[in-house]
Amino acid sequence: MAEAAVQHTREPAIAAVLRARFGDCIVQPTVDGIPTLWVEPTRAPEIMRCLKDEEGYELLFDLSAIDERTREFRDGQPDSSFTVFYHLISLRHDADLRIKAALPETSPGIPTVTNVYPVANWYEREAYDMFGIDFEGHPNLRRILTPPNWEGHPLRKEHPARATEMDPFSMSPEFQRSQQEGLRFVPEEWGMRRAAKHTDFMFLNLGPNHPSVHGVFRIALQMDGEVIVQAVPDIGYHHRAQEKMAERQSWHTYIPYTDRVDYLGGVMNNLPYVLNVEKMAGIEVPPRARTIRVMLAELFRISSHLVFYGTYAQDVGQMSPVLYMFADRERLFSIIEAITGGRMHPSWFRIGGVTQDLPDGWDRMVLDFVDYMPKRLDHYGTMALKNRILQRRSIGIGAYNTAEGLDWGITGPSLRATGCDWDLRKNRPYSGYDQFEFDVPTAENGDVYDRALVRVEEIRQSLRIIRQCVENMPSGPYKADHRLTTPPARERTMEHIETLIHHFLNVSWGPVIAPSESTTLIEATKGWNSYYSIADGGTMAYRTRIRTPSFPALQMIPFISNGFMIADLIAIIASIDFVMADVDR
Repeated sequence: MAEAAVQHTREPAIAAVLRARFGDCIVQPTVDGIPTLWVEPTRAPEIMRCLKDEEGYELLFDLSAIDERTREFRDGQPDSSFTVFYHLISLRHDADLRIKAALPETSPGIPTVTNVYPVANWYEREAYDMFGIDFEGHPNLRRILTPPNWEGHPLRKEHPARATEMDPFSMSPEFQRSQQEGLRFVPEEWGMRRAAKHTDFMFLNLGPNHPSVHGVFRIALQMDGEVIVQAVPDIGYHHRAQEKMAERQSWHTYIPYTDRVDYLGGVMNNLPYVLNVEKMAGIEVPPRARTIRVMLAELFRISSHLVFYGTYAQDVGQMSPVLYMFADRERLFSIIEAITGGRMHPSWFRIGGVTQDLPDGWDRMVLDFVDYMPKRLDHYGTMALKNRILQRRSIGIGAYNTAEGLDWGITGPSLRATGCDWDLRKNRPYSGYDQFEFDVPTAENGDVYDRALVRVEEIRQSLRIIRQCVENMPSGPYKADHRLTTPPARERTMEHIETLIHHFLNVSWGPVIAPSESTTLIEATKGWNSYYSIADGGTMAYRTRIRTPSFPALQMIPFISNGFMIADLIAIIASIDFVMADVDR
């Protein structure tokens, strides 16, 4: 058994505030130090209203559930068959808060908080779909990631995770008819009307297979002529059960799965996961490993932003930029391949460090790229961002302000385009980011054009960070000298049989993480990405929650596109910068 994780037990000040207003609440200690309070489920909406309006928690960062029924270690927590949790963040106070509510096994339910935080809409639908939680008063509580006729709730513990645990698939005529009926488009079920006074509306499907929706993604459009009256996003066409798989993979064999969440982010996806496990295990990562991680993460930030930049220009009518930018991306991939052996999905980070040390000649390759890219960006600026046609199709389109962005869970570059300068690398440095000099690009208007402008400037800042990594790369080990890192140092396995056994067990089963809970956030390519992991004293996670930036961003599409035309919607979609694997997970 691993050593018990260090739990933060100090009474948070917010607990006294909630007790005075809403009665008793239980304080749960956690490894990450985020104040975690259990409250009465029926009072969730008024508690959320108080926290948002009076205590300054303007961002509902995440909302999901936990099936507690088979969990062994729940010391200090109230009885609960299912738990709904809310992760709130106050940017003005730089504070996090986790609110939990205990629900029974039979008919678990809790009032909706969509009237407080609009972003809760999809998160509550997801918890209903995955766990069967009834959010009373929700405006449209139906499945979101699985088909309408799906049986069961996938993240409940009794639901199988593998096809081998299910009966062989069969398609009877009755089943086929029910599936076809489930695909029937009924406007009223989508919150649309067929007609209004003097107007008959037209309904149009954009996707789920269309180049402008950047993946398997559908938007049902209600049109009044060429003007969008309502745009309703439809997701879940390639839901891949990433969170379910985390309950079936050991702590270290789950790392390759993280690569595929934002498939343009590469090892950037490994980072919050391994940081979180390291926090739970008490592993201190050596300076060299931290700096290598930063360098690789920023290389992938550039790679992702080049894809965004080229496809954004393409979606508003320019064909040439994407060809140039993909050529530069290939040059970048040659560096990543030389260092990691992989391209898009190297799965190269490890618990405690990275897979191996940097190869000979890595610094020259990286510096050549850092010297080469600024002039290319200047050229692209002339070609794309300064192009008057692109500007006319982008400026003033799909705009929102900071408060509206936070209401809908927007983070990262898309929030910084509204003038908010919050960047986790600056405000909450991790992996040694506080040792680097770089600026946080912002814009003011929060429209399509500014969202692109911020990302382009972020490429330049990433180049600054990478140069500092090369010029100040620490010496020393590339992995922590800790018994829970996987795999252990190979040279020690040949000393005696005990170390060989240790190596074999760690590679086969992975580390044993003591009972604990922890969340880690990073500034990913498309916004804030986090992993919330629960360990129950085993070699696998009891529950892993992946909060991705693309999921809430798509929910905002109706808010910023209604009243525009379809051509404007294409520009709005391009400016969001999402991938559907990041949405459907």
